[in-house]
Amino acid sequence: MSVTFVLEAIVVLGAIVLGTRAGGVGIGIWGGVGTFLLVFVFGEAPGEAPGAAMAIILGVVTSAALMQAAGGIDWMVAIAARAIESRPKQITLIAPLTAFLFTAGAGTGNIVYPLLPVIYDVSYRNGIRPSKPLTVTVVQSGIALAASPVSAAMAAMLTLTDVAPYNLGLASILAITFPACVVGIIVTSLAVSRFGGKDIADDPEIQARIAEGRLAPAASGDGKASSALTYTARGRNAALAFLAGVLAIVAFGIFPDLRPGDVDMTTTIVLVMLVVGALIIAVGRPKVDEVPDQPVFKAGMVAAIALFGIAWLTATFIAAHEEYIVTTVGAWVTDFRFIFAIAVFLVAAMTTSQSTATRTIVPIGLAAGLPVGVATGMWAGALGGVYTLPANGPQIAAANFDETGSTRLGTRLIDHSFFVPMLVLCVTTVAVGSIIGAFF
Repeated sequence: MSVTFVLEAIVVLGAIVLGTRAGGVGIGIWGGVGTFLLVFVFGEAPGEAPGAAMAIILGVVTSAALMQAAGGIDWMVAIAARAIESRPKQITLIAPLTAFLFTAGAGTGNIVYPLLPVIYDVSYRNGIRPSKPLTVTVVQSGIALAASPVSAAMAAMLTLTDVAPYNLGLASILAITFPACVVGIIVTSLAVSRFGGKDIADDPEIQARIAEGRLAPAASGDGKASSALTYTARGRNAALAFLAGVLAIVAFGIFPDLRPGDVDMTTTIVLVMLVVGALIIAVGRPKVDEVPDQPVFKAGMVAAIALFGIAWLTATFIAAHEEYIVTTVGAWVTDFRFIFAIAVFLVAAMTTSQSTATRTIVPIGLAAGLPVGVATGMWAGALGGVYTLPANGPQIAAANFDETGSTRLGTRLIDHSFFVPMLVLCVTTVAVGSIIGAFF
């Protein structure tokens, strides 16, 4: 191991740590600082900037923000809420699976926010401990983006695997990640249902709150929530146009002959999303000047900036030391494949960004010789590490909506209600994903 390699590795790790402490766009800024040091101080050639991933994110985020401005997210949430309310007794399974489908379709975990009060209300009215469906619904959004054709994490992954010599395209990635995520959610839901604590009738703390008049009796009414979630026809049309674009992207990935000439999936995704944006403007009539103010747009731009800096840093470092990584790190990964999953998990936990974890660790795993299908399966589950610490918006929101106090953020970093469901989900999805991925 050369001194230069060690020093440059310290620069890379230092940039990640400082970027994590800064948060948001700070991750990208410190990634750029690290790249500057590798190039101007150590004399390394700049790696390839992640232009393809940036293009996908910009195209998708613009269309998604147009959809949100038109009210499309409201329609998705209303439909998801109806599905959750239709089977109240099975809410611990139905809620996270429903949220998973809409998170994957929309490409953002923000869709869980308006679902949380619905989930709390339905579970409480049916005597089910609210923390059970709430925690699984929140943590599923950590891995759902690995099964979304239009997420920033998928954009980052696709530009790494859909190239020679790996040639693992969108359809193949989804064939690995989608079933792995579904199995992970089902196993986690069953485990939480069985071991996630006492339900309302048997929990003395909740019963004490009811006795004191701080909570209404749990089993009231018909056991279903009366959701006030509404949407407009324009919002519905905008959402349907966006989802049609998602399906078109999947179709182009499964049937490459539908794409003209040598058009790759990156170009296809960008062009489809721009056309979808035009359709949304036509059928949803959003106020275009309000698009930059949409939460989806803001979150997407932050992800794009963070991804740009950190991806450029990683590409520069790997290009400079690819031979050494293949001969040394490759041996570790070959003998102990779980190291790769742990690395993705830890970076996701530190940065709370699936796309950043993807561009930081996946290139190293692929360069080290990890089979691309196995790496993809492990990647999907390890992204759940974003919920290791109770500092994310959905976790805080879920705890605040739960008036019974069963959903806790804890006081010792890992003693929160989401930690065990997150671990079960990650381990199960990594295991199933790596098994499925071994066939690709």
